[in-house]
Amino acid sequence: MTSLTLAYPDSTIHEATAATIIRVLEANDVEPEIVTGPKQALADLLRKHEIDIYVAAWLPEDDADLLSPGITQLGRLFRPEACCCISDENSPLASLSELAQAGPEISHVIITPQSLEKRMERVLAAYRLADAGFTLDVLPDEEALAKLNAALGSTPQNIMPLFQPCFLFHQGGLRILNDPEKALGQEQEATLLLREGLRDELETDLLDELDELMLSAKIISAMDYAMRVEGMSADEAAEAWQRGKLLPR
Repeated sequence: MTSLTLAYPDSTIHEATAATIIRVLEANDVEPEIVTGPKQALADLLRKHEIDIYVAAWLPEDDADLLSPGITQLGRLFRPEACCCISDENSPLASLSELAQAGPEISHVIITPQSLEKRMERVLAAYRLADAGFTLDVLPDEEALAKLNAALGSTPQNIMPLFQPCFLFHQGGLRILNDPEKALGQEQEATLLLREGLRDELETDLLDELDELMLSAKIISAMDYAMRVEGMSADEAAEAWQRGKLLPR
């Protein structure tokens, strides 16, 4: 096989992940055709065999609806996780269970990316934060990330719901709060999805390389930062990672 169709959702995190896969394919003389778009539209194309590889499903919770008979999983790229942070890495707060007792030094309006709304509703219920005066300000993901970025180091401190990986984790200044009630859900596994029959069509060496590719939330956060803040393309960020120039040794 010398060409295939690779798809990923419209986000810099998925674009960064896809860039690492594209470099593996190209190194094995496979030229990918790239398709991006809303996740559900890509899921429909995958089921219709119009996409060969989807990058990357977060399982078992977030992208379970992408699975259907015949679609196979390949690789364990990294482990995404929903986190609730505070915008001061030196904060004495260590756990979501302490928030209900927080005073005016903590903003009681929680800027929340839309993709984390349901999780944060569970957080408010599990830790009785609504009773303590906390509310959610739910915004489209990119708008929320811009506001959360601007809130770093500001007063009062802000509670910041984020998915890891994210450029804000590479940028620093955050403290992740413990979630003893597991209200934010379980850690996920990022994996490739192959259309029905593709596994049998690919060369064994390429399959093994894709299956063994090990990234991390730290790597993808650094790539996201390089793209968003330093102006790199996804391919440039992937090359910088491969050459050991993206993260300190």
